[in-house]
Amino acid sequence: MSEQAALPGTGASTLPATAADTTPDNPWPLQLLSQKLKIHIDRAPAAWVEGQVIEMNRRGGNAYLTLRDVDAEVSLPASVWTKILDRQNLPLERGSRVVALLKPEFWLKTGRLNMQVRDIRPVGLGDLLARIERLRQALAAEGLFADSRKKPLPMLPHRIGLITGRDSDAKKDVLQNAALRWPAVEFEIREVAVQGNTAVSQIVRALRELDGRQDVDVIVIARGGGALEDLLPFNSEELIRAVAAAVTPVVSAIGHEADRPLLDDVADLRASTPTDAAKRIVPDVAEELASVRQAREYLRRCIARLVERETDRLASLHSRPVLASPEGMVTVRAEELERLLRRSSAAVSSTVVRATDQLIHLQAQVRSLSPQKTLDRGYAVVELADGRPVRPTEAAGHAVVRNPSEAPSGTALSVRVADGRFGATSTGELTQGETHARDKA
Repeated sequence: MSEQAALPGTGASTLPATAADTTPDNPWPLQLLSQKLKIHIDRAPAAWVEGQVIEMNRRGGNAYLTLRDVDAEVSLPASVWTKILDRQNLPLERGSRVVALLKPEFWLKTGRLNMQVRDIRPVGLGDLLARIERLRQALAAEGLFADSRKKPLPMLPHRIGLITGRDSDAKKDVLQNAALRWPAVEFEIREVAVQGNTAVSQIVRALRELDGRQDVDVIVIARGGGALEDLLPFNSEELIRAVAAAVTPVVSAIGHEADRPLLDDVADLRASTPTDAAKRIVPDVAEELASVRQAREYLRRCIARLVERETDRLASLHSRPVLASPEGMVTVRAEELERLLRRSSAAVSSTVVRATDQLIHLQAQVRSLSPQKTLDRGYAVVELADGRPVRPTEAAGHAVVRNPSEAPSGTALSVRVADGRFGATSTGELTQGETHARDKA
């Protein structure tokens, strides 16, 4: 509202130019505010909207309607020329679903906002089906109906979340059939509106609440059959996206087998009826017990065949000669052991004898090199009797005479022979002739 503030019939005004400039000391006249509202509202374009006619009164050339949103508690009054209503093929009644071209109008004198209906058309069954099909294709293109997104149901859910109508037959069908199949099953039930303008919001709220619980293993949305208009909440885009975002597996059990709302496409499992949903989310205890009995009988037969086969095999082993007289194996092994003991004893004895002979031989070799053997052959060792060393390298007491010059005449000598010692006195070194004469003697 930025137009220059001025009242009709006046020149330049000192009134504030915009609503933001008004003050308690310099306010706008009510007329000016109404004019600006009218100017602003008149600029709004007409819009096609969808709703449901909940009230309609004819007064002369005008009719007054109240339209309500199909999915929310929002309503709006509107007026329409009766000639627009009269040209409809079928008369509009309370409860009719329509699309209307609305243009907002502001009545300056009374300050009322009115929605003028410039055109109105009933929404027929064909229109609803076409709209649902367009939504189906759009959501499918996003991948919300892809099989890869669908989550498997638990084999045996501990607690089942059930979203259904208040005291509905669908609720009774699910509870009774599930209890018949598996008596220990538990339910977390949320009773909601399953048709009408509040159905979508209530179902979505219940779905999110159950999806947030850790003890709920699977969620069933169930409703009995009905007309297409009654099942419209289960074709709502808001509900479809809420189911696609759920972490817990969701089962759709809407209407009869021929009904196919969009919820069936996005759900992780589509049940043709609420009764079918009960049969598919819990196993049949009688069938499971029968399966257990069959498994036990199969296991018993397998064990019996195994025992019989091994018994025959053991009998076959017992019938062999080696097992007919098992002591023969011991006897053969005992004889072989005795033979090995004899061989090992002989080998040890032979080794000892060879080692003894080798030791005696080595002993004889060592003794042959002994100085005593040399003495036994008649040789003698001559040493100085006083034991003084003859050479600087010899120790005292071991003065062995190796050269005649080391024992001059008169030197006392100690002579060692094989059986002892005796003393002698050196007569000096013999000449070569004396030595030769003695050798001959």
